[in-house]
Amino acid sequence: MSKQPKYQVVADALRRDLIEGTYAPGARLPSENELSARFDASRNTIRAGLKLLASEGLISSSQGLGYEVRKHEVFELNASRFEDLSFPQAGDAYSTDVTNAGRRPHQTFRVEMTPTPEYQAERLKVEAGSTSVLRFCHRFVDDVPWSTQATHYPDWLVREAPRLTEPGDIAEGTTRYLAGHGVEQVGYFDELAARMPTPDEARLLDIGAGVPVLLWTRTGYSADRPIRCTVTTFRGDLNRMNYEIGDLSARSENEPQ
Repeated sequence: MSKQPKYQVVADALRRDLIEGTYAPGARLPSENELSARFDASRNTIRAGLKLLASEGLISSSQGLGYEVRKHEVFELNASRFEDLSFPQAGDAYSTDVTNAGRRPHQTFRVEMTPTPEYQAERLKVEAGSTSVLRFCHRFVDDVPWSTQATHYPDWLVREAPRLTEPGDIAEGTTRYLAGHGVEQVGYFDELAARMPTPDEARLLDIGAGVPVLLWTRTGYSADRPIRCTVTTFRGDLNRMNYEIGDLSARSENEPQ
């Protein structure tokens, strides 16, 4: 006998169905009466299980129409090409990658001078609390919240590249802009982590309960010191990241991306 509440047993079974593709995105789930018969449970129990799945962003309900599987079109980011100056792109890497995937990018900006948090200060090799330029982007794919990106630039860099403090986008991308001013990013160090979102992250990314975020920290370096620390926070249910490293000539183009 399971020690779980019956509504959770129902939710777990239906969640497996969704993962295995028993119900395709956009498909309607069986009625509460049908699910009651399947699980030998009351309609209140079934309703509680369905509400749990809805809170996780897996299904949605329409008045009088029951529940349907939410459509989650995953966007794939090639992290090894992101901001690669040798890879042809018209401007900002995010806009280029999203547009090339046949999707529509949209983003809002906030730029401010701010004390550097300890996490970013450690990577930039500056004192925690010292002033840095924060460029914060809230990014969307087809009007769906996709990520937030917070980049800290050390204060000394402003003298070399004053446009970093200007509000709004830098059309060619900040990496190209800095390279044009003699501050070339010659390497970067990436860190990946996952956790549950903070309340602010859940609000900005429209995340339901039970959905984690992926944190991607990229610290960029010139030839002699770090020049920026970027923390990108993704919705864990809508994003997938890959890297291309080494000779991949043996990899079939038909393999899953």
